[in-house]
Order: sequence, then C-alpha cells, then structure tokens
Amino acid sequence: MSYFAKMRGSSHSPPGVGISEILWSWLGAFAGIAAVALVNYQWLAGSDLVMIVGSFGASAVLIYGAVKSPLAQPRNLMGGHIFSAIIGVACFHLFGAHLWLAAAMAVATAIAVMHATKTLHPPGGATALIAVIGGPKIHALGYLYVLVPVALGAAIMLAVALLINNIPKNRSYPQFWL
Repeated sequence: MSYFAKMRGSSHSPPGVGISEILWSWLGAFAGIAAVALVNYQWLAGSDLVMIVGSFGASAVLIYGAVKSPLAQPRNLMGGHIFSAIIGVACFHLFGAHLWLAAAMAVATAIAVMHATKTLHPPGGATALIAVIGGPKIHALGYLYVLVPVALGAAIMLAVALLINNIPKNRSYPQFWL
C-alpha cells in the first residue's frame, strides 16, 4: 500500500451506541467531574491548591464513555496521569527557560514512558503539557502537582467510574486492573 493510500483508512466507522449507553456515559461524566470540581471549588477555594485540570475532561470521555477500551482501565488512568505529571514537572524544571522545548519533551517523554509501562492513557499527554504551560499556580505546586490535583483527582474519578459503570447490567468496569 502506498504512503498516501494509507491515509484513506482501512475500515469503516464503528457502530453508534444506544440511548442507554449515552445516558450512563453522561451520568458518569457528570458525577466524576462534579466530584472533582466540588473539591476544587468548595474545599480548596482560597488555597494555593487546585484539584481540576483540563486533562480530566478527556479522561472522563474514556472512563465513562469507552469503558471497555484498554486506554480507560484503572492501570492506564492512574499510571498514565501520574507518570505524565512527574515527567511534566521535571521537564518544566529542566527546560522551563525554553517552554517550547519543555512542552515537546514533556509530551513525547510521557508517551514513551506510558508505552514502556503499559499505562498509555491519552489524557496523560495533556497532564504532562499542563505541568509545563499551566501557569504560576500550577508551577508553584512543583511535584505536589503529581499528588494534588493529578493522583487524587484521577482516584476520585476512578471511584465514581467503579460505582456508576457497574450499575447497568450491560456495563462492566474495569476490564482489568493490572
């Protein structure tokens, strides 16, 4: 197959999902983001800590909307975010004088480490990037960023996923832990 022919794709779009799947995904995403946002805006308001980062929105798509995906499993959710947060903070400290370099190194290295550790979780790339471009409040956290918001926020979302995704008889989460 030629180089450009590969860009046509090799299969058809997956089938759509029913209204029940849509509603359970909506409920899970609402409850998961609400729980993390509640901690952020009610309990941490006025502190230097943050609890909600943009990459959690992408995690919500996976863990509530694509519950069978290998990328949505607990190992990937937690490991992908935690490894990526560590890498993002390290890259900011090492290359922060050149943000373009810190950003590229953080995302590329996070992907490589997630692959090597079998924790690939696409929102992890955003978690690494946020550590670099997140602004003064994120930068002030330093490696605390790994624990709060990243690990704790992902753990809250995981707890909600375990509760919500197992209510309907036709959904089961997780597919695997390790």
